[in-house]
Amino acid sequence: MKKENATSIKKYEDIHFVDSTKPVWNYSLLTEEDITNFQNGTLYNGYELFGNKPSIVLDTPGYYFCVWAPNATKVSVVGNFNDWKKGVHPLSVRLDNSGIWEGFIPNFKKGEAYKYHIKGFKGAAIDKGDPYANFWEKRPMTASITWELAYDWKDKDWMSKRIKNNALDAPWSVYEVHLASWMRPDKNDEETYNSYQQITERIVPYVKDMGFTHIELMPVMEHPFDGSWGYQGTGFFAPTSRFGAPQDFMAMVDAFHEAGIGVILDWVPSHFPYDAHGLFMFDGTHTYEYADMRKGFHPDWNSYIFNYKRGEVKSFLISSARFWFDKFHIDGIRVDAVSSMLKLNYSRTEGQWEPNEFGGNGNIEAIAFIKELNETIYRDFPDVQTIAEEATDWPGVCRPTFQGGLGFGMKWMMGWMHDTLDYFKMDPIFRKHHQNKFAFSMMYYYDENFMLPLSHDEVVHGKSPMIYKMPGDDWQKFANLRLLYTYMFTHPGGKLLFMGDEFGQTTEWNYKSELSWDLLQFESHSKLQACVRTLNKLYTSQPALHELQFGVGGFEWVDLNHSNEGVIVYRRKGKKKQDDLLIILNMTPVVRMDWKIQVSGKSSWTEIFNSDSVEFYGTGNVYNPSPTVILVDKKTTLYEINCHLPALGGLVFH
Repeated sequence: MKKENATSIKKYEDIHFVDSTKPVWNYSLLTEEDITNFQNGTLYNGYELFGNKPSIVLDTPGYYFCVWAPNATKVSVVGNFNDWKKGVHPLSVRLDNSGIWEGFIPNFKKGEAYKYHIKGFKGAAIDKGDPYANFWEKRPMTASITWELAYDWKDKDWMSKRIKNNALDAPWSVYEVHLASWMRPDKNDEETYNSYQQITERIVPYVKDMGFTHIELMPVMEHPFDGSWGYQGTGFFAPTSRFGAPQDFMAMVDAFHEAGIGVILDWVPSHFPYDAHGLFMFDGTHTYEYADMRKGFHPDWNSYIFNYKRGEVKSFLISSARFWFDKFHIDGIRVDAVSSMLKLNYSRTEGQWEPNEFGGNGNIEAIAFIKELNETIYRDFPDVQTIAEEATDWPGVCRPTFQGGLGFGMKWMMGWMHDTLDYFKMDPIFRKHHQNKFAFSMMYYYDENFMLPLSHDEVVHGKSPMIYKMPGDDWQKFANLRLLYTYMFTHPGGKLLFMGDEFGQTTEWNYKSELSWDLLQFESHSKLQACVRTLNKLYTSQPALHELQFGVGGFEWVDLNHSNEGVIVYRRKGKKKQDDLLIILNMTPVVRMDWKIQVSGKSSWTEIFNSDSVEFYGTGNVYNPSPTVILVDKKTTLYEINCHLPALGGLVFH
């Protein structure tokens, strides 16, 4: 143990009733103010005080333990160190009715597995992991591990300028990844994992080469069941030990930052599982979850819902979110299942839920929690973003709380995703009847700061991989997918693409295996990957595609009047007029030569992207090295462009 990383208390008067002959010394890190804040839901650094903490008391090294178990009658620390004997190392309950149990065990070592043995309500006797632990045993083992988080960060340059990299006028091209199944040592063995170090060595240069600006990791918080993909978590303050120690995960974040890539973590404050060692019925009562199962049980996920009304639970959750920004230097959190938190009747029929005090269906305390969460994060870390997965029309998700909103920085645009996929799944002959659905996204786009998600949820449970959602023969499938990606990367908003989508994964995502990297030996897949790489470069290099991506001045429809021909034209605008781009999408497998488009402002246009290029597995037969531009109206500076449109092709002109 490094002495400088331990809390050192040497004055006897600072220690409460220490008896050095007892196995557990009655010692506390908590002040009265800490207790008040904890109970009021305003203790935002609970990870500094609860859990296990290396400490030095009376010149003796050891570990301090602190746990909230308000309905317990006895709490003791058990583990390998005492042969899991109950009651040998008892913690003391504070006399302030806080329900907090604590104590210092001298000479306790780093790396020891332990649990809390709790005697609780109606004589319940249970062994629980530490809710605030930073490290856990690798599943199927379930004990917490004493640890400390000292790490020598090397990302000073990134941290000093990330306010620019994470700004809303910066490009947000996000690569969503499930760490275990991105790549495995044995692709057919779900029990094999690459370490954090091995993953880092492979994934950081890949994401850098592909041109993504951020990576989003599906939940890395400790979880007992692989099949939950991390969304049923038990360790809200610990990266999973499947791949290594917390410092190994820190090194991964460090490496991404050194490569100029931001890190977003999926964070799940909406529910937790019923595993015996976890939060459920923590002290024999509904400690962390609502006692009323109309609010406390989630029927979709067979899990339990946090009691957002309870101050100690709110302190726990906001501390968890803040922990990842503070200790792990992350750049954003994507908050999972926000819709389920906001609405009391989410996935419930009449009679299965009770209206709030005003007769509505909003969960008032959950709404208050979300607002306070966002206020706290943006106050303490103004150079990051919080992103909501919210699938309803709840108003003001990205509006500041002082304007009545929830205070998120961005929101997943689920409507765009559904409408876009529905449109592209159609045989092109029918698309002319559904152009309004395709264009509908811009009718409500300015309501929020939207991120366009093509996430893991769209390639599982029988929904098919992206390439097989596309209609037509093999060539048309790839052409359609390139066209969809062209539309996505030139549509306003941030972008999110799930791993494997970038090269046309041909099977649904399976968390038990790995991506089909062998597909890259085929030209169609490697060139689709090249197309995505080029679109990323286009998005990040062209100011018109990101500077005003959330503002009303960044987009303009040019032509929606040719639905029969399936040609759609729009303009993307930057802060400078000379940065404007013209995007033309031909949604049919018909080549259209000498296509006329009228657009104002610029007398010359140059083709800078063509999804039908040979380098992208296109034909390369239809292109526009120097399209003819004729002045139509000098007063309005209206020009007519004569260009050629490839079949199922997307063009970008500058």
